[in-house]
Amino acid sequence: QVQLVESGGGSVQAGGSLRLSCAASQYTADTNYMGWFRQAPGKEREGVAAIYPAGVTTFYADSVKGRFTISRDNAKNTVYLQMNSLTPEDTAMYYCAGSKLVGSSKRALDGASYSSWGQGTQVTVSS
Repeated sequence: QVQLVESGGGSVQAGGSLRLSCAASQYTADTNYMGWFRQAPGKEREGVAAIYPAGVTTFYADSVKGRFTISRDNAKNTVYLQMNSLTPEDTAMYYCAGSKLVGSSKRALDGASYSSWGQGTQVTVSS
């Protein structure tokens, strides 16, 4: 299956910004739909953002809408997550995921819709 590698994580103060990248090993149907997920210790995995194949349709969790922006560059097989106005509540391991098909918009932020996952990149926001 396609390999996904995240980068761009790190430590930042509250109010700062980070830009995460997810590079796919190849262009494949398994990367038609892309999403970003996060998981903090003791918390459930949360769908953060998703983007459809052409990069026009996007979805965001209510907790990040207005602060985070997902985008993609299909020529580079890369998906990005621009994170602004970060807060300590954004601290988590962030994972990139890919899917051949997402049946409906209601499932775009559901991890069960995705079959390919990266290893994750840590984001830590201090107050």
